[in-house]
Amino acid sequence: MSLPNPAELIRQMAIDLNAHLSQRGISEPRFIGIRTGGVWVAQALLEALGSDSPLGTLDVSFYRDDFSQNGLHPQVRPSELPFEIEGQHLVLIDDVLMSGRTIRAALNELFDYGRPASVTLVCLLDLNAGELPIRPNVVGATLSLAATERVKLSGPTPLQLELQDLAL
Repeated sequence: MSLPNPAELIRQMAIDLNAHLSQRGISEPRFIGIRTGGVWVAQALLEALGSDSPLGTLDVSFYRDDFSQNGLHPQVRPSELPFEIEGQHLVLIDDVLMSGRTIRAALNELFDYGRPASVTLVCLLDLNAGELPIRPNVVGATLSLAATERVKLSGPTPLQLELQDLAL
């Protein structure tokens, strides 16, 4: 399987996001990337949009439902939200949507900061393997992988996708 070019996906996602926001009458959304890959995608997306909006970052480690099983990742950093959440239209950005658990954790954290007016979910890749009923509003590509395959995003510049086979 060949993976799509992330730069091309970002360009199309910028067009799709503009259309989505315009259709909903949202003119000044607040952008939030989920650490780490989601922040890279958010930075590339803001550049493609020609936007100088501030970028918030979320580290959802403490909000994961598997935190007690997996423990704390050594690179946990605090979330940084340089704007109010209450009443704002948010664009939540992640790199890969797989089970939906990271997005659920991100929403839980965001609601601890306030109640947003809306949340638009943007993901570079949707692996269509949802354990939770979560779907992105804007997605770069939807892929179906074998049980032993994973996709790894590296970046921040340039963004690159790599298919990994865990069976090897």
